Amino acid sequence: MMRFRPFRRRTGAEGFIVVAVLWILAALAALVSIYAVYVTNAAVASRIGDDRLRVEAAIWAGAELTAYQLLGAEPANRPTSGRFKFQLGRAEVSVEFLSEGARIDLNAAKKEILSGLFSALGAPPSKSAYYAERVIGWRKKSQSGEQFDETTIYRSAGLSYGPRQAPFQDSAELRLVAGLPPDIVEKALPLVTVFNGRAEIDANVAEATVLSSLPHISPDIVAEILKVRVPTDPRVIQSLLGEARASVAMESRKATRAQIHAVLDQGRRVNAELVLLILEDGPEPYRILSWRDDFDG
Repeated sequence: MMRFRPFRRRTGAEGFIVVAVLWILAALAALVSIYAVYVTNAAVASRIGDDRLRVEAAIWAGAELTAYQLLGAEPANRPTSGRFKFQLGRAEVSVEFLSEGARIDLNAAKKEILSGLFSALGAPPSKSAYYAERVIGWRKKSQSGEQFDETTIYRSAGLSYGPRQAPFQDSAELRLVAGLPPDIVEKALPLVTVFNGRAEIDANVAEATVLSSLPHISPDIVAEILKVRVPTDPRVIQSLLGEARASVAMESRKATRAQIHAVLDQGRRVNAELVLLILEDGPEPYRILSWRDDFDG
């Protein structure tokens, strides 16, 4: 005979237990979801971290091989430019290096070369001289008793800072110099440096715009220099320089800029720009003065 169990109302304690169990199940489900997200993110982060390590290894290898090529020759015969390729693991790496003598030194260049640079970039002669004075005013400490104070230009422009009145620490400081048009500055940045170490440029490796910055040089002479010069033999162009010879020094510099391009196995391309300083003495053969890469965009 079938028996019926009488209905019994659940007590408050029983109801609480049911709610607690449901809450725990919901919490466990949430934890599972969170863990799944964590595992996915960790995998992505691990891959990104692995790519970063491989890119840094490729860049360091490029720097080491560049230094090897420079140190493999006597200081007077060091190459001022060069290029090579190699493979590191699953990364293809290409390197181009060029002496910093190819760039105009913001801390050492005379007014004539700075003015010539701004003219070559499209500024009118009267403005070019003014821009050159502002660059010199940024790097030069004002002397007591001088009639003109460079800081007045910055105050008049409403800037919250004044000129450094000390050497440029980085070429990017050119953006802070009062009175320089931003478009001219951006064009100038790839042509200037703080690592040349000399007022003169190396006409045997400098590009056309830098050559055009030299005083007493015509576009025809610049074109002829670019046509006949041989990086390993600076004597070829000496007769073409004329009066501009005083602004040229074709000896090798201790600083070299390397453009390093690494392509990973999945096709990602990373670009880096390093400046290496060759050390004549000391425990290390070279030092990295500047490192920029676009791994993080």
